Amino acid sequence: MPKMKTHKGAAKRFKRTGTGKLRRRQANKNHILEKKSPKRIRQLRGDAPVAKADERNLRDLGV
Repeated sequence: MPKMKTHKGAAKRFKRTGTGKLRRRQANKNHILEKKSPKRIRQLRGDAPVAKADERNLRDLGV
């Protein structure tokens, strides 16, 4: 049986930490930023953890 291929779209969006947890980018920080407050934009910086319920789906994608 051949190896499972990684879903490249998902691989670009998620990163594994050193302990094996998954990290993702925060939503709502791409456009229409003018009406969002500086505090809100600031708090959207950095990565967020992936929900436990979604980790299995990502594992099936080969991330």
